[in-house]
Amino acid sequence: MAFEPPPRLLRALGETPGGADTDDWLRNLPGRADEAVAGLGLTVERVQVPGGRSSLVLLVRRADGTPAVLKLVPPRSRPAGERAALAHWGGLGAVRLLDADAVPDGVLLLERLQRDVSVRSLPEAKSMLEAAGTLRRLWVAPPEGHRFETVAERTGRQAEAMRACADPDVTPLVDAALAARAELLADAPEDRLLHGTFRQSKVLAAERVPWLAVGPDPVVGECAFDLARLVRDRVEDLIATPSGAAVTRRRVKRLAESLDVEQERLRGWTLFRAVESGVRALRVGRAQDAELLLEFAGWL
Repeated sequence: MAFEPPPRLLRALGETPGGADTDDWLRNLPGRADEAVAGLGLTVERVQVPGGRSSLVLLVRRADGTPAVLKLVPPRSRPAGERAALAHWGGLGAVRLLDADAVPDGVLLLERLQRDVSVRSLPEAKSMLEAAGTLRRLWVAPPEGHRFETVAERTGRQAEAMRACADPDVTPLVDAALAARAELLADAPEDRLLHGTFRQSKVLAAERVPWLAVGPDPVVGECAFDLARLVRDRVEDLIATPSGAAVTRRRVKRLAESLDVEQERLRGWTLFRAVESGVRALRVGRAQDAELLLEFAGWL
């Protein structure tokens, strides 16, 4: 099968060096796709464009004509964790994993959702309600003996990268974010299996239920960590609004109340995750994104 990886995927993989594993994955991607398609008896309809920033998505049909999605994930995006989380959720709140035992490593075969229709298409109040309801269904106890990364481990790596930021204008926000992380980890209230990268665009329209989550980067920890990314959804709209800071604080309060999460913990993780994303954007040259994220973090 001849194809070019979507430009969006190539840009994202090029922003941060992924080493020999990522180079090898890209170089051999057409062959890996052909092997998976042949081995699973699939017919390819097309490559999903613009697609995601961390995987190649093919729209396919199974031998019986059922529509499905074939997803090829580079090693740096932890495909084994995504597969394990989807298997544990078993289609409750998240996209359903298909033919799990027959699919090779680094490949996922998934039920087909309406990839062009996410909850972002709804009015904001409704989209937040639907997204929060979907997220609640994912917060379950992790499987015994799990090998998922923990919030402490993931944010520990992120914290090291944040400390390396040399921009003196950003230092006060970095210090505040790191202090919030230390305080939050000192008395984490629960361990749940979390989506890890949840936002409105990760909730797609489905047939068997109205909305299902896709694309987890699973992690185990407290629920407030998972909810924090949702707080800053549509950040560009918030920044453009004169009352953006007040809207953000109300959003923290409403989401915390609706999902039984302590408001101050949600505020703290929202601060940490916004600063971490802003510093990362600075590091890879996305100055406009960094400016939005760091201004948002300053409101918290």
